[in-house]
Amino acid sequence: MERLKGIIFIVSGAMLWGATGPLMEWLLNHTPLTVSFMLTIRLSVAGILLLTYLLLTGKNIFGIWQHKLWGRQLIVFGIAGMLGVQFAFVAAINESNAVLATLLQFLAPIFVVAYVSLSLKKWPPKYQVLGIIGTLIGLFLLLTNASFDSLLISPKALMWGIAVGLTFAFYTLYPARLMKEWSVLLVVGWGMLVGGFTLGLVSRVWQSTQWGVLVDFKILMLLVALIFFGTVAFILFLSSMKYISAVETSILSSIEPLTAMVISVIIFGTSLGFWQLIGVFVMLVCVTWLSIAGEKA
Repeated sequence: MERLKGIIFIVSGAMLWGATGPLMEWLLNHTPLTVSFMLTIRLSVAGILLLTYLLLTGKNIFGIWQHKLWGRQLIVFGIAGMLGVQFAFVAAINESNAVLATLLQFLAPIFVVAYVSLSLKKWPPKYQVLGIIGTLIGLFLLLTNASFDSLLISPKALMWGIAVGLTFAFYTLYPARLMKEWSVLLVVGWGMLVGGFTLGLVSRVWQSTQWGVLVDFKILMLLVALIFFGTVAFILFLSSMKYISAVETSILSSIEPLTAMVISVIIFGTSLGFWQLIGVFVMLVCVTWLSIAGEKA
């Protein structure tokens, strides 16, 4: 029963998170909302919601700031990790589409393997090399539909896609000690708030003319849904870790890009070529292989 609960949590969380990509794509394509404005609102509100939840459950949410070391690490995580991966992800959606942006975050394991190998000053194990080669082959098929003469996305979109992988790898590796010392939700809540406030300051969100767009009830409700889905998805993802293994979590989280793909095809009419679909399959299999082989190694 406990394992079933974990599976339900991760499947629900992955589907909700997968749905946020097409939602953001629609908002960016059909409203005057920009990446910076939308992300400032999303991160700030989600961070406040998480911290309020922790406060209501009796947690001391301000204790982490009493330690300079942890405070500095939290700021770095909030700006380079949380804001970095979110901004790159939304920018990739803006330059391409939700399906490609969601799949390109699967480049993260390659950068994680590269970082660990450089740190240990030795070549990665064979299973990781095979997994990386397979992932890159899948990516090639996804981006070219097996044609050596064409790239199906712009160089700018590809740049943001690679940035998603890099920042997601940093987001995964950097806060390990921070989250071990403090609760995951606390670190994520403050990370969102720090990232959101930083982007708001840089973009001078208070001077934006986009506030008037939120008067439109439909747009406001879509933005609320985006914030709600993203926040609940993360809580469900974290909760699932209590009941199922990291391997099962990794495999089941593959539902995320599949959800984004189904929604994009149904709502936006996004279409993928035959070899692109093969590329998607190869990428998902190889990322799953990296997780399973890593667990057994």
